[in-house]
Amino acid sequence: MPPNQPQSIAMFVCGDVMTGRGVDQVLPHPGLPVLYESHIRDACDYVRLAEKASGPIPRPVDFGHIWGDALEELHRADVRIVNLETCITSSDAAWPAKEVLYRMSPRNIDCLTTARIDCCCLANNHVLDWGYAGLSETIDSLDRAGIPHAGAGLNAARAAAPAVLDIPGKGRVLVFSIGSTTSGIPHAWGATCDRPGVHLLDDFSEQSVRRIGGQVREAKRPGDVVVASIHWGGNWGYAVPAEQIHFARGLIDEGVDLVHGHSSHHPKSLEVYRDHLILYGCGDFVDDYEGIRGYEEFRDELRLAVTLEVDPKHGQLVEARLVSLQVSRMRLERASDADASWLCDLLNRVCAPFGTEVKMQPDNSLLLHW
Repeated sequence: MPPNQPQSIAMFVCGDVMTGRGVDQVLPHPGLPVLYESHIRDACDYVRLAEKASGPIPRPVDFGHIWGDALEELHRADVRIVNLETCITSSDAAWPAKEVLYRMSPRNIDCLTTARIDCCCLANNHVLDWGYAGLSETIDSLDRAGIPHAGAGLNAARAAAPAVLDIPGKGRVLVFSIGSTTSGIPHAWGATCDRPGVHLLDDFSEQSVRRIGGQVREAKRPGDVVVASIHWGGNWGYAVPAEQIHFARGLIDEGVDLVHGHSSHHPKSLEVYRDHLILYGCGDFVDDYEGIRGYEEFRDELRLAVTLEVDPKHGQLVEARLVSLQVSRMRLERASDADASWLCDLLNRVCAPFGTEVKMQPDNSLLLHW
């Protein structure tokens, strides 16, 4: 590499990381297990469902247990970005009339530091499950742990501000976290000039593209890599709405270098647009859904770890490597040959319309081609 040429930045991204509810109950310092769901009132029931499906889970597990074999991928990257889809709080002030509520005890924050998470995206449909007190404690807990975050704050300006991640010798990564109402975020959760909340996206219009583009240009310096992490769309299905495609490409045109989409419970299409990666749905990564019946055809027990190399000079994708994982006893393990092959075939089917494909490597990882 020529002198003064910046090295590529290795970034780890994945889908939703939900460390609350049943996951919180197996960690060393579980919070109150009370739930308000129509059929389940105790978070420990989700642990029992997982044990019925995969076998006993010794409790408590250590903080690295939930990441399992994914830790190797996490620790390989320069920067690790996740969508944290839970509150970190002991608040009992549940959001009125919201049935599914996620929270993790603040004393279990080390499950994030163990994985060396560098940025938690908070603009999603669970960050205010336990009200404004829960949001405030979530932000305070991350701040005390030294984990940058974006997407929610005490007012609109703070919610929209990017997390700025310095990578010694390589540059900066700016992470904008954005939550779309299409993912189920209540409109009332949107931050205003005098109300806490999330960085809310009401629509995928050209006006919204330009608004976010203006935020990007205001913050971006030469050599910065900009990530737009977007919680959008429903939980199931492989179709990507045309408005999402147009919006994601518009963000790239406006200066975003990586579109990190999530909300779907399973991986969706990947596109490379003008040499920049768009992930339309990363799928779940950490959760307590193991053993829950329904939607089996989507194989949501299979998870995807994405590590990509980005050229900081132009923000262009150099390489994207995907690792297939499978959850068992609330731990991520490398997927079998057959399951990795199934996921490879799936991705090739859903990516074909975008002109991308993945190819299986000798270690069962998948290399993206475009």
